Amino acid sequence: MFNELDLRTFELHPQRDAVLNEVHARPFMRLVSPFSVIHFAFLAQSEAATSDRHRFVDFCQQHNLPPPEPSAKHHQVVVGPALLRWEQHSEFATFTWIWSTANGPARPFDDVDDTVQSLIRALRQAGPLLVANKLEVEQGTSPIKRAEQLFDKGSLAMVATKGATGVVASDFRVDASGFSRILVCDLGLTPHDLGALVQRVLEIETYRPLALLGLSAAVELAPSVDRIDRRLVEALEEMQGSEGLQFNNHLLAELTALAASFERGATGSLFRFGASRAYNELVQSRLSIIEGSDVAGYPTWSSFLARRMAPAMRTCATVEDRQASLSVKLARTADLLRTRVDVEIERQNRDLLHAISERTRQQLRLQFTVEGLSVAAIGYYVVSLFGYLAKGAQDVGLRVDPSILTAISVPIAVGVIWIVSYNVRKRHLKHDNVSSVAGE
Repeated sequence: MFNELDLRTFELHPQRDAVLNEVHARPFMRLVSPFSVIHFAFLAQSEAATSDRHRFVDFCQQHNLPPPEPSAKHHQVVVGPALLRWEQHSEFATFTWIWSTANGPARPFDDVDDTVQSLIRALRQAGPLLVANKLEVEQGTSPIKRAEQLFDKGSLAMVATKGATGVVASDFRVDASGFSRILVCDLGLTPHDLGALVQRVLEIETYRPLALLGLSAAVELAPSVDRIDRRLVEALEEMQGSEGLQFNNHLLAELTALAASFERGATGSLFRFGASRAYNELVQSRLSIIEGSDVAGYPTWSSFLARRMAPAMRTCATVEDRQASLSVKLARTADLLRTRVDVEIERQNRDLLHAISERTRQQLRLQFTVEGLSVAAIGYYVVSLFGYLAKGAQDVGLRVDPSILTAISVPIAVGVIWIVSYNVRKRHLKHDNVSSVAGE
């Protein structure tokens, strides 16, 4: 007899339940033909996503239906004659309305059940609508004949599912009401397989427009990238013949502003191009799962969509690569120009220091000259004072010759004054050297 091991004795990772339950996220529905589907996808991020979620919760409460859990990303309820499936993704939310047409006349694409229409109008969303699909699932019909009746033969694409138990057809055109139309012919699909097929077809028609949003961004950015690329070439040519700090500074300021403008656009498109790649991969993945063989010579969905999807994705990749390359070139050019400006500033600083040094040497020579004149002037005054003393001594009766004493005092006075001046200058120079070393 073994006791059950209780995991509560372990420290569980806070995200363990989320990652384990992710495999069960957005499960396939079990559907039985015939039925009609209206599928919407609204762009919704941050505040718009929160607003849309609150509106869905309010809708459920108004109709006495259980609302989604606060952390739930998908939820489905039965309201009136329809099954409503809500899913929230990173940048959009989808609402899928499904109702049976088994007990009513077959009116695919043209008419929607009145009750369902009123419910759809009651559940309005804040985000912009990107995807609107009408999907009709029929049973026991001739797929080719039915598709040719409903769609434009010039753009009709059909494909048989793997196992030849179903056929999917569409002309990918928008009808007068703004809906894209899809026909699914049930030729023996199980409820689970039919639900999986419908969900994957709707995912293809949801991810395809989302992937093509990158094309709009690429077309919008291409002229700006061309303009910046041309201006960069012109700036490089101007740099080769440019001289002077003022011109280089002006060119550097212009190049910096150009780089800022470019990076602003590149940053905004970075997410869009990455999302387009991811959505395109999802489209190709879903197509590879559902597609079996072509029907009556009509192109498959993969071949039909590749004619526009592949060039669009290559355009996005090309613009993204050009942006990355241009960003590197802008950074290198700015660094090169900044180096030239720094060198020019250093050259000017060197010339300025040389001029200051030369001026200092001139001032020093002038100072020496002034000091020599000062020694002579001070000596003259000292000798004059000594001469007055000698004359005074003679007047009081001392036997001295003022002229001889004055002549003897001249070299003594000049020598003493020069020595004093030299010592003062020497102390000043020593103090200045100590201050300069301390400053360094």
